[in-house]
Amino acid sequence: MSSPYRTAPRDDPDQPDFLNAAAQVRSDLTPSQLLAEVKAIEVDLGRTKTRRFGPRTIDVDLLLWSGGEWQDPHLRVPHPRLHERRFALVPLLEIAPDLAMPDGTRLGDLLARLDGDPDQSVEPVGELVLWTVPPAS
Repeated sequence: MSSPYRTAPRDDPDQPDFLNAAAQVRSDLTPSQLLAEVKAIEVDLGRTKTRRFGPRTIDVDLLLWSGGEWQDPHLRVPHPRLHERRFALVPLLEIAPDLAMPDGTRLGDLLARLDGDPDQSVEPVGELVLWTVPPAS
């Protein structure tokens, strides 16, 4: 899991900053099945429907998949806007610096294209526990 990063809201700026992080997970689920699981976890953690791009308790996105591309009526992987989201690229590159899109485009190159964009501030927060997982019994 990456460090947490504070980012300014992009699409709806009239709200508090967000905290973003990336995690690599291993699962036998398909991307669609995994999405259903994480959406259920969001609800368990208090996520409710609000305005699009508005404030939220938690938001989990599937950005990449080791199987390459995935598309169905509810999900596209890689995330279709990953290339324009510094707040997603920075944490991803922290945990996997050589990561690339299925077409071979390096995420580091995508991030470099966003350099100098004043609307894409991403600041490390430092030590912060987002949540803890109880030990298995």
